[in-house]
Amino acid sequence: MRNSLLWAVLKVALLLPTALASQEKIERIFAPGSQGEVTLVLRSTTDVDVLRPIIEAFVLQNPDIAVTYEQWGSNALFQNSLAACAGNAISASAVFSSGVHQMIDLVNRACASTYRSEQTTALPAARRWRDELWGITKEPAVMIYNTDLVPAKDVPKSRFALLDLMRRPTSIYRGKIATYNIEASGLGYLFAFMDSLEASTFGALLEGFSRTDAVATCCSWEIINGVSMGDYLIAYNVLGSYVDSATFENIGVIHPQDYTLFLSRAYMIPKDAPEKEAAALLLDFMLSTRGQSLLKARNLFYADTNDTTLPESAERGISIEPTLLVAGDKHRREQFVDLWRSAFAPRDMAR
Repeated sequence: MRNSLLWAVLKVALLLPTALASQEKIERIFAPGSQGEVTLVLRSTTDVDVLRPIIEAFVLQNPDIAVTYEQWGSNALFQNSLAACAGNAISASAVFSSGVHQMIDLVNRACASTYRSEQTTALPAARRWRDELWGITKEPAVMIYNTDLVPAKDVPKSRFALLDLMRRPTSIYRGKIATYNIEASGLGYLFAFMDSLEASTFGALLEGFSRTDAVATCCSWEIINGVSMGDYLIAYNVLGSYVDSATFENIGVIHPQDYTLFLSRAYMIPKDAPEKEAAALLLDFMLSTRGQSLLKARNLFYADTNDTTLPESAERGISIEPTLLVAGDKHRREQFVDLWRSAFAPRDMAR
């Protein structure tokens, strides 16, 4: 039964990139038996089946609230939120995105409502800004590899080791290393931009990607499934929370020992949001002991006590702070994307 359920969820998940590309969003309604007196519209980049247990638990605890869950790509969600802020689209009740730099931009444009509670003020300063944006999760950017096809001696424990693989004159990894297309993925752009600030290896990585004909593609599930199927042997900067060992038994996960980026998905209540009280209740629920426990069960909150391979000094949290506005600067973004494009063949960037 459990394996059948996992396969059913996997089949749905593997269709998500196609669904998002063709119809921009997918939607699911979570409602108590009474259908709820209030409908909260949550727009999010998180795969609906990943967040489902948290939403179901919230609705069960608040039977007067139904949740309409809309799953969007991060770039499309940002544009929708900008339009809603300008009064040109209907606002969500809450927005929950992995494109943290985009959320910072929205707050800076006065698109958010202010809210304070015992749960929000208990957050570390690096996970909240202006009482208008809150980091809910803690998710690593990891490297993954196919355990059946990558020899143990080749498993790259750091970016330096990955560079060594890519520098081999002849390599089984040519055309077999994948990462996000930063033009299609707000999350991929954020990870790459943070790498450019953090790593002395960034320029060498781009050179290595170019040398080995690395593939830049759209989505977490496409990359992870591609590694599992052997289309790729290694993938770089994948969101680790989506790598479920129970589903992908032949995928190994590496927290790079030189440093590992950690993302906190950001939650915002828009300034013109309907049902702001319900949105605040959901925020507090996700930050509560119960909510955090459910997030950990879905791999959305990294349990560092279970990992002895990553020293604390190697953790690099992406702070929710105005310095991320630099990532969204139009001129800076154009320059960065041009640099990134130079490392990938046009056929890959177009996917």
